[in-house]
Amino acid sequence: MRNLCLVFGDQLSPRIASLDHFDHQQDVIWMAEVDQEATHVWCHKKRLVLFFSAMRHFRDSLRQRDFEVSYQALTHRRSDDRGADFATILRKDIKLLRPEKIVVTQPGDYRVLNAIRDQAEASGVPLEIREDTHFLCRLQDYHDWARDRKNLVMEDFYRYQRKSQKILLDDDQQPLGGQWNFDKQNRQTFGKEGPPPVAAPRAFAPDETTREVIAMVEKRFHDHPGRADDFDYPVTSEDAEAALQDFITHRLSGFGDFQDALWTEQPFLYHSRISAVMNMHLIDPRDALDAAVSAYHAGNAPLNSVEGFVRQILGWREFIRGVYWTYMPEYIDRNALDCDEVDVPAYFWHGQTDMRCIADSMHNVIDHAYAHHIQRLMILGLFSQLLGVHPRKFHEWHMAMYADAVDWVSLPNALGMSQFGDGGVVGTKPYCASGNYVHKMSNYCKACRYDPKQAVGEQACPFTTLYWDFLDRHHDRFQKNHRMVFQIKNLERKPEQDLTAIRKAAAKLKTQ
Repeated sequence: MRNLCLVFGDQLSPRIASLDHFDHQQDVIWMAEVDQEATHVWCHKKRLVLFFSAMRHFRDSLRQRDFEVSYQALTHRRSDDRGADFATILRKDIKLLRPEKIVVTQPGDYRVLNAIRDQAEASGVPLEIREDTHFLCRLQDYHDWARDRKNLVMEDFYRYQRKSQKILLDDDQQPLGGQWNFDKQNRQTFGKEGPPPVAAPRAFAPDETTREVIAMVEKRFHDHPGRADDFDYPVTSEDAEAALQDFITHRLSGFGDFQDALWTEQPFLYHSRISAVMNMHLIDPRDALDAAVSAYHAGNAPLNSVEGFVRQILGWREFIRGVYWTYMPEYIDRNALDCDEVDVPAYFWHGQTDMRCIADSMHNVIDHAYAHHIQRLMILGLFSQLLGVHPRKFHEWHMAMYADAVDWVSLPNALGMSQFGDGGVVGTKPYCASGNYVHKMSNYCKACRYDPKQAVGEQACPFTTLYWDFLDRHHDRFQKNHRMVFQIKNLERKPEQDLTAIRKAAAKLKTQ
């Protein structure tokens, strides 16, 4: 045997680099469902079904094209496993298959990359790590862009990407519409009337393979959060493409205006729900960008919607990946706000709380293994930050509960952007706000027992109480940040007796 070509659950594309120049006579593809990947964080059942079912469908599609695939599938019983982690199973298969070389596309998890490196070295087999060409910016190009910069600013990187990829530019290589970024136009709310009828993302009925995985997950991982019996995610590239087209047709046009808006019992609104299948490589980001830009040129979507969608994929997604591979492995241990080892609140697992915004957001997470970016950042993420949750623990919760969580994208978003645990690498200021932000962007406060304008008292909104406490305990740190001047000045105007009452109320919230 020549090459043992490793393919992981977030690399399910026939164009993955580890399969380049594949020799059907001498090479074997290696895939493994691994217990450790399902249990190192307490994974949502839908996340497990999505990955394992998509992997099995990809395995079958490869075999139909005459690829030889060595595949480790989990069963209902742990006693059937050949090992609990990648390294153990790979070691056994190296002895059995005796490859001349191991070939792998850069994994999405530094921990997995290290495990493969260690096992290859221990087995004495050469390891070739190939660039992941799924992404539009090569890591070396990112490092070249970032090398001499004092700060890594996503907007600068985004413009670099737009120019490099020649997307949404006019004949003079200037941005269409005269602006690089239409974010200020993308913050509308629904008003008192609420959102108009919006088509939900297309649902996909489980086939026999997916039903087998659902049964296995319900049996083997019965104590994990969420449920799997109503699973409806796409698990093949064909279905993922259909999900993309459904978004382009039914929701892209309103995405720009309302991407930051929130409404009770509306888990998706104008969002795409394709991040999970894109992170698994079932959708190529180039196809998503082409579809959105084509919709603009056809007059089916306004520029602010298309630019906002392009910015998320071409800008933010690629920027975050660059941050991950620039700063790992030390990045995961960053704790810039010196948080204690505080875990996420218990209701981040079951959703039972009087805070309407958190209860509704958690309802979405528990039911769908999904929440759109404002629920993640400005509801669940914001509350964790204000409460003082340790940023690594928030990241671990994020990895557990979201279907689209892969380490390279979760860690900088959760620990960095959401919790400011990296001290300003991803964002130049913490995303902190009081309950008034939630009131402005949603209808959550209308039916909530808490008043977003009050910081103390029986009706005080926990967000507002903890917001002032957060600014107070980090006053010295944030007064040096020019983007925090307004908030710090407002804090300094508060009488000391008010701050004393806020500190007392916040201390009580932190023990609940």
